[in-house]
Amino acid sequence: MQSSLRPISFEFFPPKTDEGASKLATTRQQLAQFKPEFFSVTFGAGGTTQEGTLRAVLSIREAGFAAAPHLSCIGSTKENIREIVQQYKDHGIRHIVALRGDIPSGMVGLGEFRYANELVSFLRAEFGDWFHIEVAAYPEFHPQSESAEADMRNFVNKVRAGADSAITQYFFNADAYFRFVDEVQARGVNIPIVPGIMPIQNYSQLQRFSDMCGAEIPRWLRLRLQAYGDDMASIRSFGLDFVTELSDRLLSGGAPGLHFYTLNSAGAVSTVCQRLGY
Repeated sequence: MQSSLRPISFEFFPPKTDEGASKLATTRQQLAQFKPEFFSVTFGAGGTTQEGTLRAVLSIREAGFAAAPHLSCIGSTKENIREIVQQYKDHGIRHIVALRGDIPSGMVGLGEFRYANELVSFLRAEFGDWFHIEVAAYPEFHPQSESAEADMRNFVNKVRAGADSAITQYFFNADAYFRFVDEVQARGVNIPIVPGIMPIQNYSQLQRFSDMCGAEIPRWLRLRLQAYGDDMASIRSFGLDFVTELSDRLLSGGAPGLHFYTLNSAGAVSTVCQRLGY
Protein backbone atom coordinates (compact mmCIF):
# COMPACT_ATOMS: atom_id res chain seq x y z
CA MET A 1 0.00 0.00 0.00
CA GLN A 2 1.20 3.47 -0.76
CA SER A 3 -0.30 6.61 0.73
CA SER A 4 1.46 8.97 -1.69
CA LEU A 5 2.11 10.81 1.59
CA ARG A 6 -1.11 12.75 1.55
CA PRO A 7 -1.59 14.76 4.76
CA ILE A 8 -2.67 13.01 7.94
CA SER A 9 -3.73 14.45 11.28
CA PHE A 10 -4.49 13.09 14.73
CA GLU A 11 -7.21 14.01 17.22
CA PHE A 12 -6.84 14.04 21.01
CA PHE A 13 -9.17 14.85 23.88
CA PRO A 14 -7.93 17.06 26.76
CA PRO A 15 -6.47 14.95 29.60
CA LYS A 16 -8.05 15.49 33.02
CA THR A 17 -5.11 14.44 35.20
CA ASP A 18 -1.33 14.91 35.30
CA GLU A 19 -0.98 11.21 34.54
CA GLY A 20 -3.22 11.62 31.50
CA ALA A 21 -1.18 14.61 30.32
CA SER A 22 2.03 12.61 30.63
CA LYS A 23 0.52 9.71 28.68
CA LEU A 24 -0.71 12.08 25.99
CA ALA A 25 2.76 13.61 25.61
CA THR A 26 4.15 10.10 25.01
CA THR A 27 1.37 9.33 22.51
CA ARG A 28 2.08 12.60 20.70
CA GLN A 29 5.79 11.78 20.40
CA GLN A 30 4.98 8.31 19.04
CA LEU A 31 2.65 9.73 16.41
CA ALA A 32 4.99 12.59 15.48
CA GLN A 33 7.13 10.11 13.49
CA PHE A 34 4.39 10.14 10.83
CA LYS A 35 4.84 13.89 10.28
CA PRO A 36 1.18 14.87 10.77
CA GLU A 37 -0.09 18.12 9.34
CA PHE A 38 -1.53 18.95 12.77
CA PHE A 39 -2.84 17.57 16.06
CA SER A 40 -6.38 18.61 16.98
CA VAL A 41 -7.85 18.78 20.50
CA THR A 42 -11.54 18.41 21.30
CA PHE A 43 -13.69 20.86 23.24
CA GLY A 44 -16.66 19.99 25.48
CA ALA A 45 -20.15 21.26 24.82
CA GLY A 46 -20.74 24.60 26.50
CA GLY A 47 -17.00 24.96 27.08
CA THR A 48 -16.75 22.21 29.70
CA THR A 49 -13.15 21.42 28.73
CA GLN A 50 -12.15 24.91 27.61
CA GLU A 51 -9.11 25.24 29.88
CA GLY A 52 -8.03 21.66 29.23
CA THR A 53 -8.21 22.26 25.49
CA LEU A 54 -6.06 25.39 25.79
CA ARG A 55 -3.45 23.61 27.94
CA ALA A 56 -3.25 20.65 25.55
CA VAL A 57 -2.99 22.92 22.50
CA LEU A 58 -0.21 25.02 24.06
CA SER A 59 1.65 21.84 25.03
CA ILE A 60 1.51 20.70 21.41
CA ARG A 61 2.73 24.11 20.23
CA GLU A 62 5.58 24.16 22.73
CA ALA A 63 6.70 20.75 21.46
CA GLY A 64 7.02 22.27 17.99
CA PHE A 65 3.90 20.89 16.29
CA ALA A 66 0.92 22.53 14.61
CA ALA A 67 -2.22 22.45 16.78
CA ALA A 68 -5.89 22.88 15.90
CA PRO A 69 -8.25 23.44 18.84
CA HIS A 70 -11.88 22.43 18.48
CA LEU A 71 -14.36 25.19 19.27
CA SER A 72 -17.99 24.35 20.12
CA CYS A 73 -20.37 27.29 20.07
CA ILE A 74 -23.59 25.88 21.55
CA GLY A 75 -24.32 27.48 24.91
CA SER A 76 -21.72 30.21 24.33
CA THR A 77 -21.94 33.96 23.88
CA LYS A 78 -20.14 35.95 21.22
CA GLU A 79 -18.04 37.61 23.91
CA ASN A 80 -17.03 34.24 25.34
CA ILE A 81 -16.06 32.88 21.92
CA ARG A 82 -14.19 36.08 21.06
CA GLU A 83 -12.17 35.82 24.27
CA ILE A 84 -11.25 32.16 23.71
CA VAL A 85 -10.28 32.67 20.08
CA GLN A 86 -8.24 35.78 20.88
CA GLN A 87 -6.21 33.64 23.30
CA TYR A 88 -5.50 31.18 20.51
CA LYS A 89 -4.49 33.99 18.16
CA ASP A 90 -2.22 35.52 20.81
CA HIS A 91 -0.41 32.17 21.05
CA GLY A 92 0.08 31.97 17.29
CA ILE A 93 -2.56 29.30 16.63
CA ARG A 94 -3.80 29.57 13.04
CA HIS A 95 -6.13 26.58 12.70
CA ILE A 96 -9.54 26.04 14.33
CA VAL A 97 -12.08 23.23 14.05
CA ALA A 98 -15.40 25.10 14.29
CA LEU A 99 -18.35 23.04 15.53
CA ARG A 100 -21.85 23.55 16.82
CA GLY A 101 -21.29 20.95 19.54
CA ASP A 102 -23.73 18.69 21.33
CA ILE A 103 -26.45 20.14 23.52
CA PRO A 104 -25.79 19.13 27.15
CA SER A 105 -28.73 17.51 28.93
CA GLY A 106 -30.62 20.05 31.01
CA MET A 107 -29.40 23.06 29.04
CA VAL A 108 -32.21 25.61 28.72
CA GLY A 109 -30.71 28.36 26.54
CA LEU A 110 -28.60 27.52 23.51
CA GLY A 111 -26.59 30.73 23.69
CA GLU A 112 -26.02 33.19 20.86
CA PHE A 113 -25.13 30.56 18.27
CA ARG A 114 -27.54 27.91 16.97
CA TYR A 115 -25.53 26.44 14.09
CA ALA A 116 -21.89 26.03 13.13
CA ASN A 117 -22.28 28.27 10.06
CA GLU A 118 -23.04 31.16 12.47
CA LEU A 119 -19.79 30.42 14.31
CA VAL A 120 -17.84 30.33 11.04
CA SER A 121 -19.36 33.66 9.95
CA PHE A 122 -18.52 35.20 13.34
CA LEU A 123 -14.90 34.00 13.18
CA ARG A 124 -14.46 35.44 9.69
CA ALA A 125 -16.02 38.77 10.70
CA GLU A 126 -13.89 39.05 13.85
CA PHE A 127 -10.56 37.58 12.73
CA GLY A 128 -10.57 37.77 8.93
CA ASP A 129 -8.31 35.20 7.30
CA TRP A 130 -6.07 34.64 10.33
CA PHE A 131 -7.46 31.14 10.92
CA HIS A 132 -7.75 28.13 8.68
CA ILE A 133 -11.28 27.05 9.60
CA GLU A 134 -12.19 23.38 9.53
CA VAL A 135 -15.79 22.19 9.89
CA ALA A 136 -17.48 18.83 10.43
CA ALA A 137 -19.07 16.70 7.71
CA TYR A 138 -21.42 13.75 8.15
CA PRO A 139 -21.35 11.22 5.28
CA GLU A 140 -24.11 9.23 7.03
CA PHE A 141 -25.88 12.43 8.12
CA HIS A 142 -26.02 14.10 11.52
CA PRO A 143 -28.15 12.10 13.99
CA GLN A 144 -30.18 15.21 14.88
CA SER A 145 -30.74 16.32 11.29
CA GLU A 146 -34.34 16.65 10.08
CA SER A 147 -33.49 14.95 6.80
CA ALA A 148 -30.65 14.11 4.44
CA GLU A 149 -31.47 17.22 2.42
CA ALA A 150 -31.42 19.46 5.50
CA ASP A 151 -28.07 18.01 6.56
CA MET A 152 -26.62 18.66 3.12
CA ARG A 153 -27.90 22.25 3.22
CA ASN A 154 -26.31 22.78 6.62
CA PHE A 155 -22.96 21.62 5.33
CA VAL A 156 -23.13 23.88 2.27
CA ASN A 157 -24.06 26.81 4.54
CA LYS A 158 -20.92 26.22 6.65
CA VAL A 159 -18.74 26.25 3.56
CA ARG A 160 -20.35 29.41 2.18
CA ALA A 161 -19.87 31.07 5.57
CA GLY A 162 -16.11 30.74 5.10
CA ALA A 163 -14.90 27.21 5.93
CA ASP A 164 -11.61 26.20 4.32
CA SER A 165 -11.89 22.43 4.70
CA ALA A 166 -13.84 19.70 6.50
CA ILE A 167 -13.25 16.56 8.56
CA THR A 168 -15.90 13.86 8.55
CA GLN A 169 -17.43 11.92 11.38
CA TYR A 170 -15.99 8.42 11.27
CA PHE A 171 -17.70 5.78 9.14
CA PHE A 172 -17.07 2.23 8.01
CA ASN A 173 -18.58 2.38 4.53
CA ALA A 174 -16.30 4.07 2.00
CA ASP A 175 -19.18 4.46 -0.46
CA ALA A 176 -20.95 6.76 2.02
CA TYR A 177 -17.94 9.10 1.91
CA PHE A 178 -17.61 9.09 -1.88
CA ARG A 179 -21.36 9.67 -2.33
CA PHE A 180 -21.26 12.59 0.12
CA VAL A 181 -18.32 14.21 -1.70
CA ASP A 182 -20.05 13.78 -5.07
CA GLU A 183 -23.26 15.35 -3.75
CA VAL A 184 -21.64 18.43 -2.22
CA GLN A 185 -19.47 18.95 -5.30
CA ALA A 186 -22.64 18.87 -7.39
CA ARG A 187 -23.79 21.80 -5.25
CA GLY A 188 -20.65 23.78 -6.05
CA VAL A 189 -18.67 22.91 -2.91
CA ASN A 190 -15.05 22.03 -3.63
CA ILE A 191 -13.20 22.34 -0.33
CA PRO A 192 -11.07 19.36 0.81
CA ILE A 193 -13.18 16.87 2.79
CA VAL A 194 -10.92 14.66 4.88
CA PRO A 195 -12.29 11.31 6.09
CA GLY A 196 -12.26 10.71 9.84
CA ILE A 197 -10.90 7.27 10.76
CA MET A 198 -11.75 5.43 13.99
CA PRO A 199 -9.59 2.44 14.96
CA ILE A 200 -11.43 -0.72 16.02
CA GLN A 201 -10.08 -2.08 19.30
CA ASN A 202 -13.05 -2.67 21.60
CA TYR A 203 -16.45 -3.59 20.18
CA SER A 204 -18.63 -2.50 23.12
CA GLN A 205 -16.88 0.87 23.25
CA LEU A 206 -17.19 1.30 19.49
CA GLN A 207 -20.88 0.44 19.61
CA ARG A 208 -21.45 3.01 22.37
CA PHE A 209 -19.60 5.75 20.48
CA SER A 210 -21.41 4.93 17.24
CA ASP A 211 -24.85 5.02 18.86
CA MET A 212 -24.07 8.49 20.27
CA CYS A 213 -22.74 10.04 17.08
CA GLY A 214 -24.89 8.30 14.47
CA ALA A 215 -22.07 6.36 12.78
CA GLU A 216 -23.40 3.14 11.28
CA ILE A 217 -21.64 -0.15 11.94
CA PRO A 218 -22.66 -2.27 8.91
CA ARG A 219 -24.52 -5.46 9.85
CA TRP A 220 -21.82 -7.77 8.51
CA LEU A 221 -19.13 -5.90 10.46
CA ARG A 222 -21.18 -5.85 13.65
CA LEU A 223 -21.84 -9.61 13.45
CA ARG A 224 -18.17 -10.33 12.69
CA LEU A 225 -17.04 -8.35 15.73
CA GLN A 226 -19.70 -9.88 17.95
CA ALA A 227 -18.55 -13.36 16.92
CA TYR A 228 -15.16 -12.76 18.54
CA GLY A 229 -16.84 -12.34 21.94
CA ASP A 230 -14.22 -11.45 24.55
CA ASP A 231 -11.30 -12.37 22.30
CA MET A 232 -9.78 -8.87 22.30
CA ALA A 233 -6.66 -9.94 20.42
CA SER A 234 -8.74 -11.18 17.48
CA ILE A 235 -10.91 -8.05 17.53
CA ARG A 236 -7.81 -5.85 17.38
CA SER A 237 -6.18 -7.93 14.64
CA PHE A 238 -9.32 -7.91 12.50
CA GLY A 239 -9.84 -4.21 13.26
CA LEU A 240 -6.34 -3.33 12.07
CA ASP A 241 -6.87 -5.18 8.79
CA PHE A 242 -10.29 -3.63 8.21
CA VAL A 243 -9.33 -0.04 9.05
CA THR A 244 -6.14 -0.28 6.96
CA GLU A 245 -8.12 -1.52 3.94
CA LEU A 246 -10.75 1.19 4.44
CA SER A 247 -8.08 3.90 4.66
CA ASP A 248 -6.28 2.59 1.59
CA ARG A 249 -9.50 2.53 -0.42
CA LEU A 250 -10.29 6.11 0.60
CA LEU A 251 -6.83 7.35 -0.41
CA SER A 252 -6.91 5.36 -3.66
CA GLY A 253 -10.32 6.89 -4.42
CA GLY A 254 -9.02 10.43 -4.08
CA ALA A 255 -9.48 11.40 -0.42
CA PRO A 256 -7.20 14.40 0.29
CA GLY A 257 -5.81 12.87 3.49
CA LEU A 258 -6.87 11.08 6.68
CA HIS A 259 -7.80 12.29 10.18
CA PHE A 260 -7.43 9.70 12.94
CA TYR A 261 -9.52 9.65 16.11
CA THR A 262 -6.78 8.36 18.41
CA LEU A 263 -8.65 8.21 21.77
CA ASN A 264 -5.27 9.41 23.13
CA SER A 265 -3.59 6.11 22.24
CA ALA A 266 -0.91 5.55 19.60
CA GLY A 267 -0.85 1.77 19.17
CA ALA A 268 -3.52 0.91 16.60
CA VAL A 269 -3.21 4.22 14.74
CA SER A 270 0.57 3.80 14.43
CA THR A 271 0.16 0.32 12.94
CA VAL A 272 -2.38 1.52 10.39
CA CYS A 273 -0.12 4.45 9.37
CA GLN A 274 2.89 2.14 8.99
CA ARG A 275 0.89 -0.28 6.86
CA LEU A 276 -0.23 2.61 4.64
CA GLY A 277 3.39 3.57 4.00
CA TYR A 278 3.76 6.66 6.19
